[in-house]
Amino acid sequence: MPSSRWTTWAWMLLLPGCAMGWPKQRSSATSDIRNCTISPPFLPPSVTDTSIQLNALRQRMQFYNISAYIIPATDAHMSEYIAERDARLAWISGFTGSAGTGVVTTKKAGLWTDSRYWTQAERQMDCNWELQKIVWTDSIGEWLLQEIPAGENIGLDPFLFSIDLWNSYARVLQGSSRILVPIEDNLVDLVWGTQRPLSPTSEIYLLPETFTGSTWQEKVSGIRRQMEQHSRSPTAVLLSALEETAWLFNLRGDDISYNPVFYSYALLTTSDISLFVDRSRLSAEALQSLSAQCPGPLCVQVKEYDQVRARVQTYAQGDVRVWIGTEYTTYGLYRVIPQDKLVESSYSPVMTTKAVKNDKEQTLLRAAHVRDAVAVIQYLLWLEKNVPKGSVDEFSGARYVDKLRREKEHCKGASFETISASGLNAALAHYSPSNVSSRKLSVDEMYLSDSGGQYLDGTTDITRTVHWGDPTPFQKEAYTRVLMGNIDLARLVFPSETSGRVVEAFARRALWEVGLNYGHGTGHGIGNFLSVHEWPVGFQSNNVPLVKGMFTSIEPGYYQEGEFGIRIEDVALVVEAQTKHGVGEKAYLTFEVLSLVPYDRNLIDIGFLSEDQIQYLNTYYETIRQRVGPELQRRQLEEEYEWLRRNTQPFSRGTLVAASLGTLAITSLVSALLPDRQA
Repeated sequence: MPSSRWTTWAWMLLLPGCAMGWPKQRSSATSDIRNCTISPPFLPPSVTDTSIQLNALRQRMQFYNISAYIIPATDAHMSEYIAERDARLAWISGFTGSAGTGVVTTKKAGLWTDSRYWTQAERQMDCNWELQKIVWTDSIGEWLLQEIPAGENIGLDPFLFSIDLWNSYARVLQGSSRILVPIEDNLVDLVWGTQRPLSPTSEIYLLPETFTGSTWQEKVSGIRRQMEQHSRSPTAVLLSALEETAWLFNLRGDDISYNPVFYSYALLTTSDISLFVDRSRLSAEALQSLSAQCPGPLCVQVKEYDQVRARVQTYAQGDVRVWIGTEYTTYGLYRVIPQDKLVESSYSPVMTTKAVKNDKEQTLLRAAHVRDAVAVIQYLLWLEKNVPKGSVDEFSGARYVDKLRREKEHCKGASFETISASGLNAALAHYSPSNVSSRKLSVDEMYLSDSGGQYLDGTTDITRTVHWGDPTPFQKEAYTRVLMGNIDLARLVFPSETSGRVVEAFARRALWEVGLNYGHGTGHGIGNFLSVHEWPVGFQSNNVPLVKGMFTSIEPGYYQEGEFGIRIEDVALVVEAQTKHGVGEKAYLTFEVLSLVPYDRNLIDIGFLSEDQIQYLNTYYETIRQRVGPELQRRQLEEEYEWLRRNTQPFSRGTLVAASLGTLAITSLVSALLPDRQA
């Protein structure tokens, strides 16, 4: 699925293109969005009344002597997905999108989000809130300069802003006589009070050795070697991202929906290890693993979660150098470390090491994708049988594919909220249905299913778009061009350590040729039973270069507003390419696609495909038959096995000719029998 972190960047870069030559898009219905221009305002049932929350927040602002308060949609670990207790922006504004920033002044309230969420915001916010349709941090700063008089204070929680984001606001306000004030007491939390969801209490458990690529001791030793080899010889690494501590210590939890992580920090020095977490939640097995080599350099000292700031501040007073990843370290922790004792990089060594899977991790992920393919094939067959009966809607479909996954070995649930979108809803890249409003699936509309699973041996994410009736020529062309982009990037050969942004255009080229495009990123990293969107792998400017062993999604798309949406997503492993000539010491690379579900034949216009693309498609289908076919037979899923055989038949130019002749013959017969039939 498109990641909110990199999709926001893509939308900002592509917004000019929306007004320069893209196909004219049909406006969607407005009966379910607010209208604040009439009296009284029209507010749909989905709107949240925020008057009480805003009045209470403004009273707190007065007490702290600030004229504006900035509220992001993240947590203290810069997580993309957050727990309900951290959904401060949603509680104060009613807006539940995963990307946005709110600003409350003494008289106004504004929300900034990108175009993916404009309709959602208009459906959820009351008229206390203004929707700002420019997403740059500079635009928020400029709005603050207009609304806040010189000499007044602008407050924010320093533990909810990354270093770079804090500096962006400081730069915009520099020299304006407006003062950016860090307030460690979160004002929304104070207003939320006892209504705020409680801290999690579920068990934090040790991942069985069968499902880990290395022991945590081996991982710690590897990070310490990187510290020794660094030019500035850092004495410690501070870990703030939740997946960093989960991966490093082979621990998992369920503090955030769809993500097997837990609230924690870690401080790894050359001689000791501190894990900041709620000790009472650690299982006996987890505690035993962490303390097995105590005392000594591989002994983990478990400290309370809220002690991290004080511990880092105390440690930083010595003759030390602390290595941090600026993308995930908050300004609240950054500010307690003296500048001359900081070693900064965009990502910590744990984040970059985690991104490159070893042989065992690769084997585990491959196995997870075979079982995942079985679930998706079961789902697609079920849809074929039930959609014509009119018995499936978006919500019931999403629940059913989730159920099919949960039945599979080692599955712990979905890896994100399933996107199940029919017709015009599929044009919203992050649409998810509810049991309140859910569109009926129809043979007359395109349907997009973007779903994934969390398995003990890997995380999956796959999107397939289908049509059970007669797609229009434009729909078939758009789908085929999206498929061409998927194929062109997947079969690309490129030098090792090439940046993803250099090759990303191959996924767009077939669309660009006819003036089409899509407004989200082309791919994201993926974890081993961790985050479905794993940084820093991907195809954006702030991703790291691609190297052997990385996993990424490849997911081009096309979205016709008010009509339909197309996305084809596969997870791929970066592998060494077999080239005719070898030049230099570094190997050339390519992708091995691990998602194993055929594309919709009904939407493929083979006339657009080159011979090389057809050959690639046939080879991919043979791989699906070889890897998934035996698993279906082992499970005695004979109907699904026959579905797989039908849908992985090889393509050829002969197929195109036969199909064309068949269509021509049928058309001639109909014309002869029904001469007065209107076209």
